[in-house]
Amino acid sequence: MFQGQFNLDTAVSAEAAANGDVLFELGMLHASGREGPVDLIAAHKWFNLAALKGRRDAIAMRREIAEMMSDADIAAAQREARAWMTAH
Repeated sequence: MFQGQFNLDTAVSAEAAANGDVLFELGMLHASGREGPVDLIAAHKWFNLAALKGRRDAIAMRREIAEMMSDADIAAAQREARAWMTAH
């Protein structure tokens, strides 16, 4: 049984998340720590997905945070992005 919390204020449906603008905003949330601790792996993942959906500024943001990440962290972010694409 799930024992945790859902943040319904920031929850995004899979349909809405297919939008590059929503994906970019998720990247910004994780990169800035506005809604919790900074998570560069998650930010990279969302910026990567936003770039695939046409957000050109997501490419620059992904590059910027990649400079602060290890190769292993970047690989983890790429795996998470691929998994998300497969599921959606």
